[in-house]
Amino acid sequence: MSTPSPRRTAGVLIASTRAAAGTYQDECGPLIADWLYALGYDIVLAEVVPDGVEVAASLQRILALEPSVLLTSGGTGLSPDDVTPESTEPLLDRHVPGVMEAIRAKGLASTPMAAISRGFAGTAGRTFVVNLPGSPGAVADGLAVLEPIIGHICAQLEGKREH
Repeated sequence: MSTPSPRRTAGVLIASTRAAAGTYQDECGPLIADWLYALGYDIVLAEVVPDGVEVAASLQRILALEPSVLLTSGGTGLSPDDVTPESTEPLLDRHVPGVMEAIRAKGLASTPMAAISRGFAGTAGRTFVVNLPGSPGAVADGLAVLEPIIGHICAQLEGKREH
């Protein structure tokens, strides 16, 4: 009898000054968490932090736990404190630009605002990192893009050759 494979793990970071202050109910974190749970991921850490300098510290805390996936939401626009991409990029070993191209393309079908999302996708060690925009609709679009490919990406980062 074979032993079941351990569940993959995930981290979630919401960059939102209003949600961190409690003046706005975060909808993106629960959306991402429910999606991850449905795909069989256990969340090792989920944080809501204000936009700005706290994003980098949160990214480092989550990456230290070496999750299979780290999904962020928020802080990818053009406001002065939208620094999620700038905080993420130095932590990436490799970029996966096609993922962000697909996420932006999916979003553009709904809103022209998708064109200004500056997020990155890439790997940090064996963790797949994706910066999603901060609206629930944009997160749903991003998750729809990720759903058919995330398992394959994680398998490759685990050293499995599926093709």
